Amino acid sequence: MKIAIISDVHGNYEALRSIPEPFDELWVLGDLVNYGPEPGGVVDFVTGNSTVVVRGNHDHSIGYDVDPRCNARYRKMAEITRRYTASVLSEEQKALLRRLPLKLELKRQDTSFYLCHAKPSDPLYGYCPEQSEEWVCELDHIQGDVLLVGHTHTPFIRRIGHRVVVNPGSLGQPKTGSPDGCYAVWQDGVFQLKSFPYSVDKTAGRLRRLGFPQEVEKDLITVLQSGSLEGTHK
Repeated sequence: MKIAIISDVHGNYEALRSIPEPFDELWVLGDLVNYGPEPGGVVDFVTGNSTVVVRGNHDHSIGYDVDPRCNARYRKMAEITRRYTASVLSEEQKALLRRLPLKLELKRQDTSFYLCHAKPSDPLYGYCPEQSEEWVCELDHIQGDVLLVGHTHTPFIRRIGHRVVVNPGSLGQPKTGSPDGCYAVWQDGVFQLKSFPYSVDKTAGRLRRLGFPQEVEKDLITVLQSGSLEGTHK
């Protein structure tokens, strides 16, 4: 069995449709929307092709019309794109985002998984980078061999005792210093972190056609093209 694990697509349908390999199941760790130009296409693709999806803070913000609680460097980008996303998604799509669970516990073969967007104790907003000691406490409070998380837009595999924390990174807005979309694959008990090039220029071009304020447009495209922007806390 091959499971593709993605997170933080952020309205980047071009990246989503370009995943370069087949899979048996697609698991999505939240943040389908905001920042990118095609949130509706992403929601529809995920609805039609994923096996499981959990809710991210940006999905929550659109579903419930609340602040996604981004840091100052991203706040204006988040607010401008949140207004756009809310204007183009149907009520049915927004209801779907509201219904997404905050966590899931699954078992495949002999491995048990716990899925959430950020971290188990704060599944929407908790920011926890790879080397944080918080992961030890987070694992103490869940069942499962594997904890799957997103939110930071940076991929990692961290083993703690007999268990592992895996973040596939961001498919649609990576913060790795590279524009390549990031994802993870679990196959027969083994994880791999992977990345792939896609047509960033197509996504950037679609952003330019939306008429966002120049500063916001520039920042959004900078992240896409360079994989970085100062103040990377999500």
